[in-house]
Amino acid sequence: MPEQPGPRRSDARVLVIEDADAIRAAVESGLAAVGHRVQACRDGHDVEHVLAQFRPDVVVLDVMLPGRDGFALLEVIRARSDAGVVMLTARDGIADRLRGLTTGADDYVVKPFVLAELVARVEALLRRLGRITSTVTVGDLVVDEDAGTARRGSATLSLTATEFKLLCFLAQHRGKVLTKTQILSGLWGFDAYDPNLVEVHISALRRKLEQHGPRLLHTRRGLGYVLAVEAP
Repeated sequence: MPEQPGPRRSDARVLVIEDADAIRAAVESGLAAVGHRVQACRDGHDVEHVLAQFRPDVVVLDVMLPGRDGFALLEVIRARSDAGVVMLTARDGIADRLRGLTTGADDYVVKPFVLAELVARVEALLRRLGRITSTVTVGDLVVDEDAGTARRGSATLSLTATEFKLLCFLAQHRGKVLTKTQILSGLWGFDAYDPNLVEVHISALRRKLEQHGPRLLHTRRGLGYVLAVEAP
């Protein structure tokens, strides 16, 4: 039975406006890693042109920017686009959060943050806006990230929170071989953990998947892991 790819994640466009080079590069890489088209800018001096040409579905917007700050840019975005907006800032005062949310922001993430959490919030906002689906099908496996469920045929899988997050990450990249480092970064936000942690959770997830059908989670020795009907 062939895999049903569903809506392509690359159809979702995310604009990142962040003046800190390291943060901008990390956010751009993290969003691209889950398949989104990403455009990144260090300031908003040409945001009107970018909105018209790139037509983002979501904007990740820093507040403390050179020139026009994030609140000024938020007004421009709301006047010219229906994109969702995630405010990103080092300010942790409740007044700043309320200002962002009451003037049109959809979510607010305070620095320092875990990259995986920011990516998850962007994904959740894209699903609320109807830009991507929360359901992924691989053979007889159906994973619904929003509902928090995974099924093989008529059987509902009983997974731990970490196993479900791992399955969602693999499902998002179905058909693609993922290294241990990519999985560590995607699930926990960085790659400093013991790679054996990945092996432990992969083994547990594989056992539960194979209780209800043939192998879907394959090991490519020396390369990584792939969720697919047949190993590529």
